[in-house]
Amino acid sequence: MNYRRLGGSGLKVSEISLGSWLTYGGYVEKENAVKSIETAYDLGINFFDTANVYERGEAEIVVGNTLRAYPRDSYVLATKVFGQMGDGPNDRGLSRKHIMEQADASLKRLGLDYVDILYCHRYDPETPVQETLRAIDDLIRQGKALYVGISEWTATNIVEALATADRYLLDRIVVNQPIYNLFERYIEKEIIPLSERSGIGQVVFSPLAQGLLTGKYNAADEIPENSRAAKLEWMRKGISEEKIAKVKKLGAIASELQITVGQLALAWILRQPNVASALVGASRPEQVTENAAASGITLSADVLEQIEGILADAN
Repeated sequence: MNYRRLGGSGLKVSEISLGSWLTYGGYVEKENAVKSIETAYDLGINFFDTANVYERGEAEIVVGNTLRAYPRDSYVLATKVFGQMGDGPNDRGLSRKHIMEQADASLKRLGLDYVDILYCHRYDPETPVQETLRAIDDLIRQGKALYVGISEWTATNIVEALATADRYLLDRIVVNQPIYNLFERYIEKEIIPLSERSGIGQVVFSPLAQGLLTGKYNAADEIPENSRAAKLEWMRKGISEEKIAKVKKLGAIASELQITVGQLALAWILRQPNVASALVGASRPEQVTENAAASGITLSADVLEQIEGILADAN
């Protein structure tokens, strides 16, 4: 496993990290969840990701209980705050009240004294950025979090936050968690250039496009009954015949390189120096093993050109 610095910080994280969205605490059996985390750790993955809203805290419990078997200084753990955690008017968002209360609740579920990264899961237009960053800065000073992160903020949001942090001498954002894969590349236009200038690294989610880039779908109308796409309508909408056709062409390139199409997709993401880690999900430990093997794969300029040609093809 290879490791990269997280943005401009001194923190080093594994190129492949393990997340718990739509998996642990719900969709995936507990035994497989635990084995997947253990396998990841054994393979050198030191970066684990969860959030308070994943199964309303159940994912944090599974992740925390499993990681408790390892020395706390041997792994990096991130969680998030923003999403709806109750029925009250202050049970969501990035207000100081919600952040402080949810940070303590997350630490209790995780069974830890601190998390390495606390993400603002989304941008909150109803709360001043200064209030949000001040609250997280206080958590950092209390030792409950070490670094500030954001997820799916626009370039405008990020510029505002950086200026606010500098003005009030608050801890700066060091990591952004956006969606990024062969079919979703919006961060390349503004987010990555801004982040490179500002010392912010990317930890990207859905690098395999929710399984589409593993090649497991043969037709848009033939979704396996036991797959997550069979249960989630929004996920099915992202599967099209056009994309499946492109995945098959990508698979041919992967075969020539003697790797899987999923490993090709992850290696393509890691070609970006601003990406610190690709965050994968896994319902079985075998998937973790396969994905971890993408670390260190370097794609030649010729292969990258072939991939761009496939992605640009309208047919």
